[in-house]
Amino acid sequence: MSKHLTLSFLLLFFFFLILCDTSYGRFITHRTYFSLSSDLVSDGVQQLRGPPYLALNRSSSFSAESTCEQTYGFLPCSTTVLGNIFLIVIYDYLMFLSATYLSNGSEVLLEILGPGIVGGLLLPILGAVPDAMLILVSGLSGSTETAQSQISVGMGLLAGSTVTLLTIIWGTCVIVGKCDLVDDVAQDAQDTKGFNLTESGVSTDIWTSYTARIMVISAMPFLIVQIPVQVLNSTSGRHLAVWIALIFSLLLLISYCLYQVLQPWIQRRKISYVKHKHVVLGLLRHLRDRAVGKLLRDNGEPNEESIKKLFSAVDTNGDGNISYSELRALIVSIQFEEIDLNKDEAANKLMRDFDTSQDHRVDEAEFVKVISNWLKRARHIRTASRNPNPQTLRFLDAIHQDTYREHDLLDVDDESDEEFEDAGDSRWTSIKAVLLLLLGTLIAIAFADPLVDAIDNFADATSIPSFFVSFIALPLATNSREAVSTITSASHDKRITASLTFSELYGVVTINNVLCISVFLALVNIRGLTWDFSSEVLVIVIVSVLVGGFASFRTHFPLWTVLVAFLLYPFSLVLIYVLHYVLGWS
Repeated sequence: MSKHLTLSFLLLFFFFLILCDTSYGRFITHRTYFSLSSDLVSDGVQQLRGPPYLALNRSSSFSAESTCEQTYGFLPCSTTVLGNIFLIVIYDYLMFLSATYLSNGSEVLLEILGPGIVGGLLLPILGAVPDAMLILVSGLSGSTETAQSQISVGMGLLAGSTVTLLTIIWGTCVIVGKCDLVDDVAQDAQDTKGFNLTESGVSTDIWTSYTARIMVISAMPFLIVQIPVQVLNSTSGRHLAVWIALIFSLLLLISYCLYQVLQPWIQRRKISYVKHKHVVLGLLRHLRDRAVGKLLRDNGEPNEESIKKLFSAVDTNGDGNISYSELRALIVSIQFEEIDLNKDEAANKLMRDFDTSQDHRVDEAEFVKVISNWLKRARHIRTASRNPNPQTLRFLDAIHQDTYREHDLLDVDDESDEEFEDAGDSRWTSIKAVLLLLLGTLIAIAFADPLVDAIDNFADATSIPSFFVSFIALPLATNSREAVSTITSASHDKRITASLTFSELYGVVTINNVLCISVFLALVNIRGLTWDFSSEVLVIVIVSVLVGGFASFRTHFPLWTVLVAFLLYPFSLVLIYVLHYVLGWS
């Protein structure tokens, strides 16, 4: 204990030294003692008198200004690098909470209005509220000169979100969801090629390619504003180009939302996936209740001996294999009363999950492998949700309820909106949805401005352009929920989940492009700001067109595409720096 305490004091001491730059000092004893000594050698400054106290030098090279202005008159601010890093982390987390509350609130609204309107119109807009709010406050702050300086924070967020989602997150989804590629088609749950750059990867369906094409179209407002600005030299001509781009982006936003409402094919695919996940979790709960012994060991790993005993119980004829009829009988015995389940369809999907050798039967090794993988994934999901004891398998009940709720929110094909609303306590659901949406919106409004100020102060303290700070820092907060969701979904090693994952990713980029550029262009017009973002816009267009165009005409993505995606991120930063700060292109 004393050793750790000593180490802690040493760390605190060195941390204090890091915070210090230069300081004043004075003699502890009286100066007359030294003046009587004949051995003193003058250093030339013996006549100078310092202050009668010790004081740290406040004018550090790591400071932005001598003073800073508190947001709203009471929120903290800082002029130092470490102080602003701390504030950025805190405000980033608050913006993450805002995005989470808005997402949860919009999902609750599905219980009231159904997914047609909410899923197609409201959900996309609410998901982009934190980004839009940060862009809005970056251009509304102070005078025109201040707004012109701080709006680069908003452009950094817009460019950073698009680039991060289509490079780092996109590549990570390919890595965690990789399967063996046979004739350019990913084999579900088969990952024997390791990290082979050409024979391992993911594949998607044609509907995912359609969403990628929509994402490419969403980049058109950037081209509409960019080309005339480069061609026209007059100020009036540039403002006209910005107005035209604003109108086009608003029309594109409305068209995209209406398309989602009138053609909710993405939602139908999600319903199919959620039903299958519900069957898997129901099967695990059923096997847990029938197991002789625990399915998980004390260390959290699957207990293969217990799983083998379950295999023998399901193999009713004792031939060493589970047939389709035996698997269907198992599903019938579970009795999924919560959802309207097609037993034959569920049995076919489960057979495809288990039958990795594709010999139309499930042997003991296949059964143990698949059940073990399901248990590991379910345990990891619950561990990430801070379940106190994921080894007990009681977490399956909680995940099962979450999945049932997810299915209940999505599956309204056979019910009218009025019937769906009457399915539960509509009054409490309405209050809950409004409170979550209100809380998320208020957090975004309240803390967007201080976050922008903290980034601006950090940029001043480090002499790093605020664009690059927001490019890197802000997407971590506003898009972290989408990142976790897509990466988790991709890890299921299924073609259908990969398709849904990349469809969601392209959808987030699409709504970010059309909504946030609309807010940005509106600010430029209303505040009379100068369009000085040609290099940033070019990077957004390049990344969106490259990734979107690639995914529009290709449904399989080997691991070598991950290298290209990851390299696009530093390439984007370097390209912006060279164009803007070296070549002076604006």
